[in-house]
Amino acid sequence: MSNEDDAARAFLSDAGVPMDDPPARRLRLTRASEIEPEPVVWAWLDDGEGRVPAGALSVAAGREGTGKSSFGMWTASHITRGTLPGAFEGRPRAVFYVAVEDSWKQTIVPRLIAAGADLDLVYRVEAVEAEFGETTLSLPQDNSLMEKAITEHDVALVVLDPLMSCIGQGIDTHRERDVRTALDPLARMADRTGAVLLGIAHFNKGASTDPASLITGSGAFKNVPRAVFGFARDDDNECRVMTQAKNSLGRADLPSLSYNIISAEVDTKHGVAHVGRFVFLGQSTRTVDEILAAGQEHDRGERDEAADWLRGYLMDKGGEAPAKDVKAAAQADDISARTLQRAMTKAGVTSERAGFGKGAIWRLTDLTLPTQSEGSSASAPQSRHSRQASNPGANGATGGANGSDADSGSLSVLFPPAKCTVCGTDMIPLTPDQTTHPTCGPAAA
Repeated sequence: MSNEDDAARAFLSDAGVPMDDPPARRLRLTRASEIEPEPVVWAWLDDGEGRVPAGALSVAAGREGTGKSSFGMWTASHITRGTLPGAFEGRPRAVFYVAVEDSWKQTIVPRLIAAGADLDLVYRVEAVEAEFGETTLSLPQDNSLMEKAITEHDVALVVLDPLMSCIGQGIDTHRERDVRTALDPLARMADRTGAVLLGIAHFNKGASTDPASLITGSGAFKNVPRAVFGFARDDDNECRVMTQAKNSLGRADLPSLSYNIISAEVDTKHGVAHVGRFVFLGQSTRTVDEILAAGQEHDRGERDEAADWLRGYLMDKGGEAPAKDVKAAAQADDISARTLQRAMTKAGVTSERAGFGKGAIWRLTDLTLPTQSEGSSASAPQSRHSRQASNPGANGATGGANGSDADSGSLSVLFPPAKCTVCGTDMIPLTPDQTTHPTCGPAAA
């Protein structure tokens, strides 16, 4: 028993607390002078600079298909062969792999083979219950079992893919305090064992350009890890980019790295498996932050163009149209369903059910709004009804070809053209009682 424990027991005894049943929870005090300082142990050194610390939690995050899971395979391969520059170099170590979403037979093992991993040193990790059999690893419930296994098998790397799926049932992954009940013990376990814990995470649909802030779930997923990596496609340079978004124990300004996922064929007893292999290409001229910002700018431009198109289309239809017709017309004009959906708010369009068993109707909430995007210097294309309304001679004063109100959705019917009482030219008033253009001054008495 330590001196601190003796002191605690003496204090409690003096306070009249019975010592027969020691308390289940107590404080442990340790002088800083009794803790031997040590330098950071780096599992991965890149050109002499630390990227992945040993004995800590790191997170690799990105959108679907960016190669973050392949990075886990790359790391596992080098750890098992002892070729990763850093603390484990020259001594192959075991790897624990917790893969929840992919098949081991068809995906994980072929990709490990393509990456060059020593399969004898890679372990699939599953929890087994006496009553229900195999089940998903649950943290922090299985922390003690995991820590014991890490020590017994001399494990240097634990990959949790995806990290979110390993969080115990009942923990709200969008509440930081809840998530910390799982991640904080995980980080302490990494510190005690000296192993790297690498969690694979997804980006949310937020508008941030900071990779760490885009990790799905609470802020704990970026606050607890000591290192966070962002992954993104760089379509302009036909490659992908990895940026160190967080490096609490080392340099925060490490250069981004470009990489690609190349096709590889793996022979199996039942035929050839086609997989991807992670390959670094060198330093990147762009960061993930810059790629995300450029993508958002592109998305905004597409959204604004789609909003203009949507308003023009609905105005041509009298202000409303079946949703299926709108989507079909948009697809014919190379506007994706996702972009069209995002443009609805910008265009001032609502969706309403037409009736039981019928599809939705998309409707303009204000026919008087212009179709030109905010801040755009170019005029948006006019719809057919807009052009007719600005030229009353096309269909007559009432807007119909024969003077009738058959085209009742036309703006020329809603607001009949009039002559400005000051300049005498045609105008389409925003209200029926408007008698002058805004530049001509107040109406004549």
